[in-house]
Amino acid sequence: MTSLIRLARHASFAPVLVACLALFILMVMTFCDVILRSVLNAPIEAATELTRILMAVLVFSVLPIISVTNGQIAVDLTDGLFHRLRLDRIRDGVIHLVSGIMLYWPMSRVWILAERSRDYGDVTEYLAIPTYIVGWFIAISVGISAVALILTGLLHLFAPRLLSEALK
Repeated sequence: MTSLIRLARHASFAPVLVACLALFILMVMTFCDVILRSVLNAPIEAATELTRILMAVLVFSVLPIISVTNGQIAVDLTDGLFHRLRLDRIRDGVIHLVSGIMLYWPMSRVWILAERSRDYGDVTEYLAIPTYIVGWFIAISVGISAVALILTGLLHLFAPRLLSEALK
């Protein structure tokens, strides 16, 4: 089981690399757009749609990693109470499980919207990129996040030792 967790940790490098690449392309495109707009009065026409697509790739590629590593914003008003009662592990497991299960609804809705977009033949305005591809990417990323959260919740509840060993 520990080797499986190590494998998942190594596999998590790929979405981070995708996010870094999207951010770099976004940075270079914005720089070029500003220079071209200011100097030559010739902005990049497709900058808006590329920004939207790259932001979706950036956010949703790291969503599974942020979710599993508790990288999201959290309010810790009740942490002291749970710690005193030694219920931290149960709370974390339940929250991960419930969050993973709740992600089924947005995943299915985005998939339905992506399929509708594919059926209608929707494409972006300037580059004619099919919009369903971005929808599929978002739905798959949310689905991976759901599975990762459910597995993490189960590990919190039934094998917390494996999580602490995986952090080493």
